[in-house]
Amino acid sequence: TTVMRMTAFDADDPATDNALLRYNIRQQTPDKPSPNMFYIDPEKGDIVTVVSPALLDRETLENPKYELIIEAQDMAGLDVGLTGTATATIVIDDKNDHSPKFTRKEFQATVEEGAVGVIVNLTVEDKDDPTTGAWKAAYTIINGNPGQSFEIHTNPQTNEGMLSVVKPLDYEISAFHTLLIKVENEDPLVPDVSYGPSSTATVHITVLDVNEGPVFYPDPMMVTKQENISVGSVLLTVNATDPDSLQHQTIRYSIYKDPAGWLNINPINGTVDTTAILDRESPFVHDSVYTALFLAIDSGNPPATGTGTLLITLEDVNDNAPFIYPTVAEVCDDAKNLSVVILGASDKDLYPNTDPFKFEIHKQTVPDKVWKISKINNTHALVSLLQNLNKANYNLPIMVTDSGKPPMTNVTDLRVQVCSCKNSKVDCNSAGSLHLSLTSLLLLSLLSIAGL
Repeated sequence: TTVMRMTAFDADDPATDNALLRYNIRQQTPDKPSPNMFYIDPEKGDIVTVVSPALLDRETLENPKYELIIEAQDMAGLDVGLTGTATATIVIDDKNDHSPKFTRKEFQATVEEGAVGVIVNLTVEDKDDPTTGAWKAAYTIINGNPGQSFEIHTNPQTNEGMLSVVKPLDYEISAFHTLLIKVENEDPLVPDVSYGPSSTATVHITVLDVNEGPVFYPDPMMVTKQENISVGSVLLTVNATDPDSLQHQTIRYSIYKDPAGWLNINPINGTVDTTAILDRESPFVHDSVYTALFLAIDSGNPPATGTGTLLITLEDVNDNAPFIYPTVAEVCDDAKNLSVVILGASDKDLYPNTDPFKFEIHKQTVPDKVWKISKINNTHALVSLLQNLNKANYNLPIMVTDSGKPPMTNVTDLRVQVCSCKNSKVDCNSAGSLHLSLTSLLLLSLLSIAGL
């Protein structure tokens, strides 16, 4: 095989022997396994191999690099000719002529159930150059992994196969697993080399039993109840099972989080009942749902705990009376516009236990023809005077009723200050001080209506 070509130049007349060159190998370093590994064509300068391919095996050579001192001599190589020398460096490159082989036919590993991560490193040997793809290993699980619970990756520094659990194993389902692993190189093998039996290995995996926490089913647990049901009402019976079916353990229940303190659970059978009135309008209830957490504790040593979530959807009951706003107003004693204030009403309950609201003046203690209340829409009404009043403070009882069945009613005093309004100045001193003028209250009320 031609390795390389050496070329020398001579400044003498090329038409004479003074520039007629001949090439010769003067020295080979190292001189093993043969001192004559190469030959140079004396006229062309081509360096070729002259030993069998077996002697050019990179894996058996002490040093895969050879240095040849090449001499070029003019005068057609006669002793009287002048000489020049140069060094030719020849490196024996690697071929993928060695397949990777496992150092053992069988490997052992143990792993706790529920755990993930690397459980064993598989070691291989490969005689090829570690800097090339002819040495780098690629591992494949070819049998024993139907649930894809295992994966194997190559450690780039050591070339070992790192076998990992990626899906937690369950001792109660299977305490043993057997995998068949294949190893190949990143680069293809040369045609006359193939992967043999040593390119596969068996891994025996033992799963260790761990005391696992009980599991609630379903989780979350959901129940729908009316608010205000009587204390002691049974909501449901929770159910948790122990995954450690072979250990025959008992389970006890307890409350983990009950923000409002409304619940009780039987530690033996898991029955959940109420210890207080369930209130949908409580700050502990969000979007009509109350959330509580329960624990199931087994009898293992040490005991293991599981957590379950209970979502209680509370249906609305008409248990909140509506209320009005604002509760104070001003009006001038000589006002031409006798409108006093626009009242709004609100209710903590849900439809249909809210609007439309009914507004009334409750048990007037002043002459009936002095005050009037008129409906604006389902949530607002206008309070107005039928005649001017003297400068003073007046308490007007407003009764508002919701649309629940049965309805809820609330009576709230509306404090009206009749003030003296002279030359654009409002004087309410004798009527008591207020912060809002009639005009401001009407404007704010109209804005509130517009936002509905």
